[in-house]
Amino acid sequence: MNTRITSIQRIVGILLILSSLTFLPPAAVGLLYDDGSWFPFLEGAAAVALLGFVCWFPVRHVRRELRIRDGFVVVVACWFVLGLSGAVPLVLSDVPVMSLTDAVFEAMSGLTTTGATVLTGIDDLPKGILFYRQQLQWLGGMGIIVLAVAVLPMLRIGGMQLYRAETPGPMKDNKLTPRIAETAKALWYLYFWITIICASAYWMAGMDVFDAVGHAFSTVAIGGFSTHDLSIGYFNSPVIEAICMLFMFISGINYALHFLAWRQASMSGYKGDPELKAFISILIAAVVVCSWMLWTSGTYDSVPEAVRYGMFQVISIGTTTGFGTDSYYLWPGTLPLLLLLLSCVGACAGSTGGGMKVIRIILLYKQGVREITRLVHPNAMTPIKLGNRSASEKVIQSVWGFFSVYVLCFIVLSMILAAFGLDLVTAVSAVLSCMNNLGPALGQAGPHYADLADPAKWFLSLAMVMGRLELFTLLVLFSPAFWRD
Repeated sequence: MNTRITSIQRIVGILLILSSLTFLPPAAVGLLYDDGSWFPFLEGAAAVALLGFVCWFPVRHVRRELRIRDGFVVVVACWFVLGLSGAVPLVLSDVPVMSLTDAVFEAMSGLTTTGATVLTGIDDLPKGILFYRQQLQWLGGMGIIVLAVAVLPMLRIGGMQLYRAETPGPMKDNKLTPRIAETAKALWYLYFWITIICASAYWMAGMDVFDAVGHAFSTVAIGGFSTHDLSIGYFNSPVIEAICMLFMFISGINYALHFLAWRQASMSGYKGDPELKAFISILIAAVVVCSWMLWTSGTYDSVPEAVRYGMFQVISIGTTTGFGTDSYYLWPGTLPLLLLLLSCVGACAGSTGGGMKVIRIILLYKQGVREITRLVHPNAMTPIKLGNRSASEKVIQSVWGFFSVYVLCFIVLSMILAAFGLDLVTAVSAVLSCMNNLGPALGQAGPHYADLADPAKWFLSLAMVMGRLELFTLLVLFSPAFWRD
C-alpha cells in the first residue's frame, strides 16, 4: 500500500483514539448530575476508540515524514472524521433524539466554533449533553490540529506541515518559538489560562460553576453555544455581558500578540499592530451606528439601553461569536444585514474567530486605493504597507485570490440552498453565517436551523469546515495539480 496513504491512515487512527477520550468528561458530568446522559458517551468512546484502533493497528509501524501536501490531506480528513465521530454520542443519546444529519450538523458546528444549532429547549437538556456541546467548541477553538502538533511529535509524526495547513490568515509561516511543538504548546497554555480567568470572572459575576465553565469554553473559543435558549440574555446582567464582551474581544485578537505580551511582559506589541488598530476602529464605528439606529428607531427607550444591547451584539457578531442578549434578526431596518456583513470581516488573523479576517480587509482596501491611484498616475510605485512593513505582491495576490474564491463559494452555496426551497434571505444569510463561523442567521434560520431540509444542513456543515479551514485548505484537494507527483 502507498506509504503516504498508510501514514495518513495512522494519523487518523491515532486522532480517533485520542478523540474518544474527549467523551469521558461529559460522561463524568452526566454521572455527577445523575441525569442518565453518561451512557451514550461511554458507548461512543468505546465505538470511536475501536474504530481508531482498527485504522491504526495495521499501519502502526509506518514511519514517514509528512510533506506539505500530506498536511492538507490530514487536516481535511481529520476535521471531517472528527466531526463525524463527534456526532456519535448525540446519535446514541435518548435526550435529545437526533437524526444523523442533525447530530453531524451540531457536532460540526461545535468543532468549527460556528455556534449554529438545530436544538431547541436547551435549558431542559441533560447536563452531560450541554457540557459536551461547550467542550466541542473549546477544543475546536484553537484548532484540533494545533493540539495534535503538540502531541504527535511524541509519536514521531511531523507537525509543521499540519500547522501550515490549518493556521488561519495570509501569514502562516511565522513561528513564535523555534520548534512547532513548542509553539502549539505555548498557544494552548495561553488559551487554557485565558479560559480559567474567564470562567472565574463569570462565576464571581453570579453564574453557577457549570454555566461559568460552559460559557467560558464558548466565549474564549468564539463559539457561541450556550447552556440556555436565551444565550447570555438569560442572565440579564450588565456585569456578565461586560465580562463576555471583554473576553470575546481578547479572543478576537491575534494570539501571537498575547503570547509576545506575556513572554516579553510588554504591551508594545499591541500598540504597534495595524490589524488590531483596524479591528478596534471597525468595532467602534459599528457600535456607534448600531446604537444610534436602535435608539432612533425606538427599539429601546433610552440611549444607555440602546448602547448596551448594540455594543454587545456588535462585539458578538464582529468577533463571529454569535452570543445574543436579544433577537438581532428581528431588529428594524438594515441592522440585521449590517451585522451579518460585519461577520464577513471577522476577527484578527491568528485568533479563534472566523470571517475573512481584518488583515485581509485592510489589504483589500489598500489595494483598491492603489488601483485608483494608478489610474491617475500609471507609472507611480505605490507599495502597500502594514505599519512600517511593505506587504509583498505575493501576499496581495493571495488575498485577492482568497476574496475571489470566497465570493464564488458564497454564490454557489447560496444557489444550492435556494434550490432546496429556502427563501433568499434564509439561504444567503445561512451560508454567510456558516462560512464565517458565526452561527445566528436571518429568516428561517434566525432562531435555529432545525427546520431546514437535511440536504441544506449537510451543505451548511461543509460551509462551516470551509470557513474554518479558510477555503484553500479544503479546495486545494480538488485541484488535479495537487495529486500529481
